[in-house]
Amino acid sequence: MPYRGRFAPSPTGELHFGSLVAALASWLRARQQRGQWLLRVEDIDPPREVAGSTRAILAALEQLGLVSDEPPSFQSRRGEAYAAALEVLRTGDHAFPCWCSRADLENAGVLHRDGRCVSPPRDGREPAWRLRVPDREIRFDDGLQGPQAQNVREAVGDFVLKRADGLWSYQLACVVDDAFQGITEVVRGCDLLDSTPRQILLQRLLGLPTPAYIHLPLAVDAEGRKLSKSGDAPPVDAHEPHATLARALRFLEQDVPHSHDLVAMLRTAAARFDISGLHGVTTRVVEPAT
Repeated sequence: MPYRGRFAPSPTGELHFGSLVAALASWLRARQQRGQWLLRVEDIDPPREVAGSTRAILAALEQLGLVSDEPPSFQSRRGEAYAAALEVLRTGDHAFPCWCSRADLENAGVLHRDGRCVSPPRDGREPAWRLRVPDREIRFDDGLQGPQAQNVREAVGDFVLKRADGLWSYQLACVVDDAFQGITEVVRGCDLLDSTPRQILLQRLLGLPTPAYIHLPLAVDAEGRKLSKSGDAPPVDAHEPHATLARALRFLEQDVPHSHDLVAMLRTAAARFDISGLHGVTTRVVEPAT
């Protein structure tokens, strides 16, 4: 199949350095493979969204020369597809309604592993829908982190597919949309490595293809704290694209092309792209911005 990669930001703030690393690496990988690079806005959690962040992220990527080969996709418009996937799982007896709140489970100090709801239905309250997770190990070979194995039932339990408030889970939406967009390889940060077994399990139950995976080192500060929107990481300076991209390339252990032309800089970086030196590296300290 022709190579198709993607970058899928959540609109919970402006583009920060950790997200830029994932965007740049996925773009470079797609160009190296002479494939396509797509954008998907994962806007399925309105309470966490920051007004104007979608526009800011897309504008910053464009200023940095990272332009999607197709119009961006928005998960907020894909509810029917997620509902259809849930119905497939329900029909196959892989999903069940659950009235257990997160507080119920936290107070009990256990994961939900029963394959059925252990709380009685609550009047006037819609249930969440959970996956009935089988007791089996999911194995995959990550392109950067190597062989991985996880018993999802033991590690995570019966995870949520649709929340009681009607919002879709990241795991289900991500799997459905990767298949819909024909993604052949996912390049993203190590913070999502633990999600991959859940996604592979869903792919198998839904009869969807499993892409290849590459999980990049997380960008951390000198104290080892992850650079993230939730941690108030500053936005990248897209008005200085050469300096900003050079910093991200050095984080990925890439040579920085000497070019004043942004397109030529990115083209050269794609031709040279090789992250094999980061094999097994899960975190890297970010150099200070100048």
